[in-house]
Amino acid sequence: MSAARVTSLYDLMDAAYDSREIHEHSRSLGHVPVIDANPRRDQARNDEIKREAKAGKKLGFKVPEKIRYNERSSVERVNGRLKEEFGASNIRVRGHAKVSCHLMFGVLALTADQLMRFVT
Repeated sequence: MSAARVTSLYDLMDAAYDSREIHEHSRSLGHVPVIDANPRRDQARNDEIKREAKAGKKLGFKVPEKIRYNERSSVERVNGRLKEEFGASNIRVRGHAKVSCHLMFGVLALTADQLMRFVT
């Protein structure tokens, strides 16, 4: 793994992380920030966001950043299931190797569960 190098990364975050500093830091790392806009009580900005969304919907235009941002919700569903149904929220072992093993068994069980759902 140490020899592998990733050259392009996206930072997917919700509106709570929408700040100039976070955008700049993400870019300084060579990442692409995909952060939901937060108008922060700025009614003009809020209206502008709504107009852009309405125009895009009318034209059938899909912004690539929105598509990538929506991938975040599927990842969060997997993480939520891993925590709630497959033991990731109650880890009672110590040490990197044991925690990693515990989590990987949860990922394996989650994968098997999803495969079984596709079959039925």
